[in-house]
Amino acid sequence: MRVIGIDLSGPRNHKDTVLTVFKQKGEHLQFVKWVNNLSDQDILKEVFEQSQLDEVVIGIDAPLSYEDGGGDRKSDRELRQFIVSLGMKSGSIMPPTLNRMVYLTLRGIKLSREIEKLNATNPISLVEVHPGAVIGSRLSKQDIGYVLAYKQEQSARIYIHNWLAEQGLTQIPIGIEAESHSIDACSAALGAWHWKSLSHNPKWIFPACPPLHPYDYCC
Repeated sequence: MRVIGIDLSGPRNHKDTVLTVFKQKGEHLQFVKWVNNLSDQDILKEVFEQSQLDEVVIGIDAPLSYEDGGGDRKSDRELRQFIVSLGMKSGSIMPPTLNRMVYLTLRGIKLSREIEKLNATNPISLVEVHPGAVIGSRLSKQDIGYVLAYKQEQSARIYIHNWLAEQGLTQIPIGIEAESHSIDACSAALGAWHWKSLSHNPKWIFPACPPLHPYDYCC
């Protein structure tokens, strides 16, 4: 199995779009590659190439649906309550139709549907993930400060880089923690792996509600 984590940015912000690829090795995920500055076509090409090698599981950090009429989806409200219970800030869960989110939502919806159309050799499955919640829901209570600080502080990202290895993500190169988007992409892969793996479980999940909300949302 190949596991891809994508930290998606808006359609004009290729620079901050990061994709990581891992392959399952027993009870671990082994780092394969890291790429950034990605267009939609770049992402589709990478997913297609990985699908020629094995089954692909993709965790995408972006809304993959929106609420008809605007505002929060039910999943957004429930995840916000969950992360607040962990000691995290509620503001990291934003409605998909919020002005600052709407272009990211547009890109996430378009990209996920284009991935489904790929003529892949092996199965591809997608899940919407929240990387911060992936981290925060697995940290001990005394370490929750690291997830609150990693967007701003490299020392927190270094801690999370090492912590990801403890979670079974091996051989992540030194230096990937230079900015937060790469940490988010690795964490998205962790969340997708736990969602798909028979030997793990997500810490929180909101099941898909087709046709308007066609993907599970998890951390």
